Amino acid sequence: MRFSRRQRHIPAPLARCRGPLNGFRLPLRLASGGVPTFLRREPSATLLAAQLAAVLLYPFMGDNDAGRALFGLFGVVILGLVVRAVRATAALTWVAVVVGAPTTALLLVQAVTGSTALQPYSAALEAILYFYAAGALIAHLVADAHVTRDDLFAVGATFTLVAWAFAYTYLVCQAIEPGSFTAAVRPHAQRSLMELLFLSFTTLTSTGLSDITPIEPFARALVMIEELAGLAYVAMLVSRLVALTVMRR
Repeated sequence: MRFSRRQRHIPAPLARCRGPLNGFRLPLRLASGGVPTFLRREPSATLLAAQLAAVLLYPFMGDNDAGRALFGLFGVVILGLVVRAVRATAALTWVAVVVGAPTTALLLVQAVTGSTALQPYSAALEAILYFYAAGALIAHLVADAHVTRDDLFAVGATFTLVAWAFAYTYLVCQAIEPGSFTAAVRPHAQRSLMELLFLSFTTLTSTGLSDITPIEPFARALVMIEELAGLAYVAMLVSRLVALTVMRR
């Protein structure tokens, strides 16, 4: 029996199948890679999903020692995904590893001890790593002339990376200068990471819905920089990817 050129590329187990069984073998074979295949091929999508999951889970894990420890372990997982996303680009992997290793160690210490004394130090390292990863993804997206599915997920992952990076920056600013941020509820208290993350997302998206307000000059300067970053991100990167997608179609 002679096969066409297209049929010769069919794997042997599938080529021997005849009838309706062939339609069932193919999905099973494609699914044999499982989750590791998805993590390898879609690092940006995995990172975006993990960050959004952290946003939803943090309110339920940040009110007690066990919850903070669990969130610290979850932060270690996110750091691994950040390094994996950087490895998928042309950025220097060793930079992400050098910054990520001490950050992971600090997060593990906080998870084991339940102490928040090391939080400003880990937050500073996380901010550096997240800014670097966001810059690496932006450079990759700008240099790429072809838009893939993972590039579209990278747009969202980069946006959330910048939002988390500024939230950790606000946390460090608050530790250096207490009282940098105030709110309608408990105005003189130190703001939690969830409150600062809410401020970061509302500032980056230019919605202005946050009830957290910077009152010190340096804190206000950081908020203004994030506002400019949000506008520039939408104006430059998103518009370029939309144009490339339309041109491809």
